[in-house]
Amino acid sequence: MTLPLARRGLLAGMVLGATRAFGEFGATLMVAGNIPGRTQTLPLAVYDAVLSRQYDLANRMVLLMTALAFVSLWAVRRLEEV
Repeated sequence: MTLPLARRGLLAGMVLGATRAFGEFGATLMVAGNIPGRTQTLPLAVYDAVLSRQYDLANRMVLLMTALAFVSLWAVRRLEEV
């Protein structure tokens, strides 16, 4: 009985947790490294693009991350309603 009642809260927590983990930079770099194609996350790819002066690519990746953040927040707000 408790789990069905907590379903929306659990889903919101999972979405927010995934969104928070999506933007992690420091811990990923320290623990997994920055191996392109294996352990490189989107924030690390942005970092590499800026270091190699590929600003157009970095801007596109930042826009993608921003769009994903907005979609995640929209989904959480939808789960809070009702």
